[in-house]
Amino acid sequence: MELQDIRIGKQEEELNSVKSNGGVFLTWNDLWVTVSTSKNGSKNILEGVTGYARPSELLAVMGPSGSGKSTLLDALAGQLDFSTRQSGDILINGHKQKLSYGTSAYVTQDETLIATLTVKEAVYYSAQLQLPDSMTKSEKIQIAEQTIKDMGLQDAMNTRIGGFGNKGISGGEKRRLSICIEILTRPKLLFLDEPTSGLDSAASYYVMSGISRQRLGRTIITSIHQPSAEVFNLFHSLCILSSGRTVYFGPASAAIEFFGTNGFPCPLLQNPSDHFLKTINKDFDVDIEHGSAGRKPTEEVVDFLINSYKSSEEYHKVKIEVAEICQQGGEILEKRSHSNFTTQSLVLTRRSSVNMFRDLGYYWMRSVSYVILALGLGYIYYNVDLSYRSIEERGLMVAFVVSFMTFMTVGGFPSFVEDMKVFQKENLNGHYGCCAFVIGNTFSSMPYLLLISLVPGAIAYFLTGFQNGFEHFIYFALVLFTGMMIVESLMMNVAAIVPNFLMGIVVGAGIQGLMILSGSFFQIPNELPKILWKYPLYYISFHRYAYQGMFKNEFEGLQFTDYVNGNNHTISGEHVLRDRWQVEMAYSKWVDLAILVGTLILYRLVFFLIVKTNEKVVHARKTSASVLSKSSRQIVAKSLPASPLHGLTSSD
Repeated sequence: MELQDIRIGKQEEELNSVKSNGGVFLTWNDLWVTVSTSKNGSKNILEGVTGYARPSELLAVMGPSGSGKSTLLDALAGQLDFSTRQSGDILINGHKQKLSYGTSAYVTQDETLIATLTVKEAVYYSAQLQLPDSMTKSEKIQIAEQTIKDMGLQDAMNTRIGGFGNKGISGGEKRRLSICIEILTRPKLLFLDEPTSGLDSAASYYVMSGISRQRLGRTIITSIHQPSAEVFNLFHSLCILSSGRTVYFGPASAAIEFFGTNGFPCPLLQNPSDHFLKTINKDFDVDIEHGSAGRKPTEEVVDFLINSYKSSEEYHKVKIEVAEICQQGGEILEKRSHSNFTTQSLVLTRRSSVNMFRDLGYYWMRSVSYVILALGLGYIYYNVDLSYRSIEERGLMVAFVVSFMTFMTVGGFPSFVEDMKVFQKENLNGHYGCCAFVIGNTFSSMPYLLLISLVPGAIAYFLTGFQNGFEHFIYFALVLFTGMMIVESLMMNVAAIVPNFLMGIVVGAGIQGLMILSGSFFQIPNELPKILWKYPLYYISFHRYAYQGMFKNEFEGLQFTDYVNGNNHTISGEHVLRDRWQVEMAYSKWVDLAILVGTLILYRLVFFLIVKTNEKVVHARKTSASVLSKSSRQIVAKSLPASPLHGLTSSD
C-alpha cells in the first residue's frame, strides 16, 4: 500500500510539473458524432467515446477502416464538417477553449505541399509566414533549420518536394516535412491523421520515431491503421475503436493483457496491432477463436469486448482521470501572434512567383502556345491592306485575340486547384489570411501575363500590320493582359467553388462560351435575342468591352477604299464602327479599358469573398463542441474519491 502511495505521489508531482510548464490535457467525455444519411435518417459515427490525452505522451487511435478514427481526430481538433452533429464534452485543461492559432496543429493524411519548392524553401517560407514579426529574419531561419534537423530532413534540405511526373523526396520525407511545417510555432497540441499511410514498415518507423521525439511538453494524438510492432512500442496510450465504439482505452502496454484476459490472447511473435485488428474487424464474415468457448462471430466478439471494457477497472480509471483533469483545470491557452499582413502578402507573392517560374505547366507551356498562335495569326493575316475586305480580316483578328487567346487561360486551372488546396490547408491552420493570399496570388501572376501580352501580342500585332503608333500597340497589349487576368480570376473563382479538374474546366469554359456569344462579335448587338443574351449577358460580358475597345483602337482614323467599276469608294473607320460592328461611340476606348479593369477588380473581390466565406464556414467549427458548466464540474468534483489521484496508472 505504501508503494502505491509513493507511485501516486510521484504521478501527482509529474502532473503538477507538466501543468506548471504549460502542458495541455485534452479530455473528451461521452462524445457522439452523427451524420445525416440520404434518406432523412442518421448514422452514428462515434457513440459515447470517452478518453484523455496527456502532455509528453503519444496517444494512438487504432481501429479498422470506418471505425471512426479520423472522425474522432476531427472532433477533437474542431474540424468536423457542418453536415455532422456533435454532442458531448471536449475540454482543454478542464475548460472550453477555442483552438486558436499556435495552440494546436493538424497534419492531414494527404500531403498538400508545393511541389516545386525545396524542403528548405518550404520550411523557410512557412517560418516567415507563421512566426511573429518581433523575431528577426535570422531567428526565423534558425528555428526553421533546427526544426528540419529535429525531423531528420537535413540531408534533403536542397531537394525539391516533387509531385506528379517530378521526382522529389520520398513519401516518408513528405510526411515529416508536413509535420515540420506545422510545428514551427511549437504548438502544444498536435493531431496527425494516418501519418504512416502508404509507407513501408521502415519509413513508418522513422516517421513515428521522429514524431515521438517531438512529444516532450507536447500532447500528440494520432490515428493509425496498422502499425508495425516497432511503431506500436512507441505508443504510450492506446484507443481502439470499432464501429464508433471504444473497445479499449488505456496504456498501450496493457492492451495485450486486456485482450488475453478476455479470451483473445495475442500469439507469440505476432504483432499486437495485427492481432487487435483481426479480432475486431467486422468487414469480413469470419468466426474468431474465443478461448475455451470456441469460435464466435466477429459481431459478438466486438460486443463482448466493448461490454467487458465498460465493466473493467481500466474504464473506471479513465472516467476518474477525465474527472480529475476537469476538476484541477489548467491554463487558458492564448492565441499566438504571427507575421503581419504586409509580411504575409510579400512572402506569399514571392513564394507564388517561385512556384510559377519553376512549374512549366503554369505559364511557360502556355507562353509557347501563345507564340505559336501569334506566328500563325501573323502569317494568315500578314500585312492586311485598307481594302473593304480588310475590314472583315481586322475584325476576325480582333475576335480571335479577345476570344481564344484569353480563353486559353483555362489551361492553368489544374495549377489553380493545387494552389487552392495549399491555401485551404494553411489557412485552416491559421498560417495566413484570405486577403494576403488573394493579393499574393494576383501580383505574382501579373509579370507572367504581362510578358505573354507583350511578346506574342507584338508578334501578332506587327505581322498583321495593324495601326501604326506605339499608343495603339500598348492599348492592344493592355486589353489582352486585362482580358487574361479576368479569365484567370474567373477560373480562380471556379476553383474555389468546384475544386475538380474536369468539372471546373467544363464550368469555366461554359461561362466563357456564353460571354463570347453575347459579346457582340458573333452576333451584332441589335440582332441579339432580348431575353438572356441582350439582357443581361451583353452588358455583363467582359468580351463586349474588349471587342469594342479593340475595334475603336484599330478602326478609328482609318479610311478603307474599294474599287467598283473603276471608281474609288471610301468609308471611314468610324462609319465601320457604327454600322458594321454597332460599337458604342459615346465614350472612348479608354473607358472600355477602364471597365475591363473594374471587371478584373470585381472578379478578384468576388474571389476574396468566396474564400472568406469558406474560411468562416470552416473556422466556425474551430472550437470545442461542448463544455461542462461550472455547476456540472462541481458535481463531478463531488463524485471524486478522497485521494485526488486515485486510480491513475502509469503511461509506460
